[in-house]
Amino acid sequence: MVQPIPSKVARDIVEAEHYLHRKPPVSFCFGLLQDDALMGVVTFGTPPSRHLQKGVCPSDPSLVTELNRLWVDDEMPKNSESWFVSRALKQLPPRIVVSYADTSYGHKGYVYRSLNFKYAGWTDMDRKTPRPDYVPVDPNIHSRDAYRNGWDHIEYRKPKVKYWTTTGDRRDRRYLQSLCQWHDLSWKELPPPSEHKQHKL
Repeated sequence: MVQPIPSKVARDIVEAEHYLHRKPPVSFCFGLLQDDALMGVVTFGTPPSRHLQKGVCPSDPSLVTELNRLWVDDEMPKNSESWFVSRALKQLPPRIVVSYADTSYGHKGYVYRSLNFKYAGWTDMDRKTPRPDYVPVDPNIHSRDAYRNGWDHIEYRKPKVKYWTTTGDRRDRRYLQSLCQWHDLSWKELPPPSEHKQHKL
């Protein structure tokens, strides 16, 4: 069963179980329940960058939400992640949903592909060189805040693979697709790299 759960429950679980171990912003969250046991959590929230929202949907940035955490217990059967997310998406209001697969953790976004998310390439693909990050001294501080709060060294970003989809009924989805400014590419023809690579579209 997939149903909404309290945001505090979702944030606490993903902080403990998700590989990032950080609480995300949460606007919508759903649990995967099996015999009343919570076996998975997916959260959707406002992206941390308003610039990102404007880039995705300049005409109405508020329509953009991010699938920012997904955790499913390892005891669940194969393909539980895609089954879970598909049912959570159906419970969302009409939105453009973006998400990223982080190649620095070995992720390429196979769950999103199985869900027929559209593939939009990778972050910073128009740059010649990778973007630098200040690595914070305090591991609980996000890298974007490290410069102001004390940083240890600089690391260069690996690409994150960009995916997007739309929710709502057929008319809603068609309308939102017309608003979305992210690309709809073929990941087979333009596979995402594991290290920074420039590719101008």
